[in-house]
Amino acid sequence: MSSATEGATAGFLVWRLSMKWRVAVDRAVAPLGLTHAQYALMASLYGMSRSGLQPSQRRLADHTGLEPLYVSKLARALETAGLVARTRDPNDPRAMQLSLTEQGRDVTRRAIKVVQGLLDQLLSPLGGQDSARTRQFTRELTTLLDAPLNPHIENDEEQS
Repeated sequence: MSSATEGATAGFLVWRLSMKWRVAVDRAVAPLGLTHAQYALMASLYGMSRSGLQPSQRRLADHTGLEPLYVSKLARALETAGLVARTRDPNDPRAMQLSLTEQGRDVTRRAIKVVQGLLDQLLSPLGGQDSARTRQFTRELTTLLDAPLNPHIENDEEQS
């Protein structure tokens, strides 16, 4: 454990790990013309489309954990770059459906390979992507992600 993390809270460590990951992915996908957020959107869209889905911007926002307004902004930028197509949802004219263009699929496949290499590096101290420790770590992360958070609970209690 480094001196910077000795005695740190779990929240601080989660934040540090997420920042370490974001910076590493940003640097790794930059040569492909992407940011980490754009990669997250495109890789999610790639996976969803392989499952036969053409998600709306809102559904993609829910899937990625990004704010809907930010997904809209990212999608417009990716559309301008020729990587994503935005079309009106025939069932809801207010909603925009997203799909990757052929160029977008190519860039996404290359980016996924790069990010998988990073993931191999990140998880090597736990025994690699297929290790029992990594599977347990993934379950723990899923438990934390599934736990609801209400940032106003403390404030509500103070006002009572």
